Amino acid sequence: MTGAFLAGVVAGYGVAIPVGAIAILILGLSARTSFRVGSAAALGVATADGLYAAVAALGGAAVASGLAPFAGPLRLLAAGVLLALAVLTAWRALRPPPTTQQPGAPPTTQQPGARAGLDTPVRAFAAVLALTLLNPATVVYFVALVLGRGDVLGSGPSGAAAFTVGVFVASASWQLLIAGGGTLIGRALTGPRGRRVTALLSSVIIAALAVATVLGV
Repeated sequence: MTGAFLAGVVAGYGVAIPVGAIAILILGLSARTSFRVGSAAALGVATADGLYAAVAALGGAAVASGLAPFAGPLRLLAAGVLLALAVLTAWRALRPPPTTQQPGAPPTTQQPGARAGLDTPVRAFAAVLALTLLNPATVVYFVALVLGRGDVLGSGPSGAAAFTVGVFVASASWQLLIAGGGTLIGRALTGPRGRRVTALLSSVIIAALAVATVLGV
């Protein structure tokens, strides 16, 4: 179970670290309202990641025996999906940001979720949970990991549960860092350079998981 938990922690950080619209939303909520609201939003992200991890882990455990004859090709396919996600993450980090404002116009400071309505912990949790669940890449990521590295998770529900807890802990710790990091850390993470660095770090983690999948380690 320890191996499954650690695998979940690594997988959780791999999917949580890239700073995008959701992270900026969490930061904005914490700045405009309170840490309670920002932390509720952060736990909404972690809950969505945990739900997707649980679905992937339990589903993978259920079909593992039937897919045993195809373990080799399946491992390569899963590694290919993970590598493609790593390349896509890095490409998005390195491409020039889109410019939509008119020349000479003041830069816009409107952030996702800047409008009112998410000013209570319950609303923030529910809204961010729903937004995170709408990202299909997350479930693809976890399914590829589970099918490619089922030997790490084991075949029983205990391994799936340990993996899910690991994902939740990693995701929650990162999102809570953003929520409670304060203005200085928050701006450093969500600025252009911070978003680029975190996305590249995530792509490295995912690529390493792809290599580990191929090597069976």
